[in-house]
Amino acid sequence: MHMSSGDETGGEGPEAGPPEARASAAADEGSSEGEPSEQPEPGPVVFLTDPVRRRAVEIAAVAMPGLAPGRVPARLRRFLKFNPAKRAKLAKGELAAALDRDDAFRAGLAEVLVSTDSALIGAIAAGEAVSPMADPVEVAALTYLLRPESWRELIASAVEAIPEAPEAQAAPVAPDEAGQRRLASLEKENAKLRGALADQRAAAATLQDELRRARRELRDAEERAGKAAGDLAAEKGRLKHAEAERRSERRRLETEAASLRGQLDRARKADREHERLASARLWLLMETLSGAATGLRRELGLEPVDDRPADYIAEEYCDDPEERPFEGSRGLEQTDPQRLDHLLSLPNPHLIVDGYNVTISAWGETLTLEQQRNRLVHGLGTVAAQTNAEITVVFDGADAIFGAKPSARGVRVLFSAKGQIADDVVVELARVEPEGRPVVVVSSDQEVADRVRREGAYAVPSPLLVRWLQRV
Repeated sequence: MHMSSGDETGGEGPEAGPPEARASAAADEGSSEGEPSEQPEPGPVVFLTDPVRRRAVEIAAVAMPGLAPGRVPARLRRFLKFNPAKRAKLAKGELAAALDRDDAFRAGLAEVLVSTDSALIGAIAAGEAVSPMADPVEVAALTYLLRPESWRELIASAVEAIPEAPEAQAAPVAPDEAGQRRLASLEKENAKLRGALADQRAAAATLQDELRRARRELRDAEERAGKAAGDLAAEKGRLKHAEAERRSERRRLETEAASLRGQLDRARKADREHERLASARLWLLMETLSGAATGLRRELGLEPVDDRPADYIAEEYCDDPEERPFEGSRGLEQTDPQRLDHLLSLPNPHLIVDGYNVTISAWGETLTLEQQRNRLVHGLGTVAAQTNAEITVVFDGADAIFGAKPSARGVRVLFSAKGQIADDVVVELARVEPEGRPVVVVSSDQEVADRVRREGAYAVPSPLLVRWLQRV
């Protein structure tokens, strides 16, 4: 069904005459450009008056911005930037043609209208009866756009309810004059259609040009993409070659590093062997010197003596000489803590402590045996930290130990086995030491002191060690 835009102000057009003439004009328009005429839809033919058509175009102009740009026909998109009134005025012909031919466009406008909260639109869309007070022109235009069920009959009823204009009540025009007017109107409509067809052909040509330009751009883009792909492949090859060279260089450097590590290991091994050889030669020399000194002392028959040359001078030239200090004391009293300092400052000394002999004499009345052991061992740990002495402490009876065994860094803690006493262990420790090494034994037991002196050790009473520990 074809519907023209009509004349906005004249009020006359193909629809202004009798129904038969309007139907004939519509048929002529459908075939004016040589296009095949569409098959009429079933139902009564719909004839819109100019007021209804103008109102439909105005409503469409208002609702058109609610559509996505892709759903608006190409010829109408340029009118989207105008306001609704100007859009309806400038695009009335294109809008009328689109409403008549483009069902998708009209359906989209119907969706926009239904989305509003208008009661009249809701009633028309639902096919319900509208208020008698509603404007029949508005009702007919909305019905044409919304297309509810039996919309053709609803439009016909609304058109019949439209009051006739004063021009329509004038005297009828003569048949010949009316035919001429209809013919002129048809010619005018045909000219508009030819203009619209020309515009469509121009738009099609423009689209063809744009399509050709897009194809050229696509070919250029494909060429650029192919060139970029070639460049990328070349770059990949270069990177692959560089990676191979890097790996080869890495393997060479790893081989060189392994060779250097081997040379370093061999050099270190040679240094160790040289150091061992030097140490062995030095030890052999020192052993030779020590053996020579020992052999010389035996050859001369020198035995350990308690007297010192100064003692003879004191006895001969002094009235009442003091008691001779103990050997190795440098004139220090036996209970002087400095004497222990002097002994522990000798080269590589070994300090052997009779454990319970020291602890019981110092803390036997105030501490338990476990507390005594812990206090002594921790104190000897301080001595080990401040001197270079080897320290060994011996306690009686490993089977009679109650509580945890004490320990301290640099202190060897021993307990005599079953059937053994700590005194014997202390003497054996002093006996096994080589001649010439300073051995200091701390014990107030006179028998132990005598025995260790015979083994070449220095005997120190227990109170001297206790005082020394209190000082540190």
